[in-house]
Amino acid sequence: MHGKRLGKAWVRLLALALCLGVVACAGSQITRENFDKIKTGMTAAQVTAILGEPTESSSVDVAVFSGTISKWKHGDITITIQFVNGKVVAKQLSKSEK
Repeated sequence: MHGKRLGKAWVRLLALALCLGVVACAGSQITRENFDKIKTGMTAAQVTAILGEPTESSSVDVAVFSGTISKWKHGDITITIQFVNGKVVAKQLSKSEK
């Protein structure tokens, strides 16, 4: 009986470690490799599928145009993407020096 309890404890410990690992890696989508996947004309949904939800975003609507600037930040990397009418028109990656 003692062996079964010990086995269950290990399974719980492993599950907890995996959950913590997923949380710790959540920002890892903000990379140069993923930045390079972003192409002009992609939709905001396509970008979100690659980078995840933006850290911050601001929008403006003027007549028939809508514009959004979204930023994704993780560690020393910031990815900024400009959307016009929901599609990528410009992108920038900056890396701060620590």
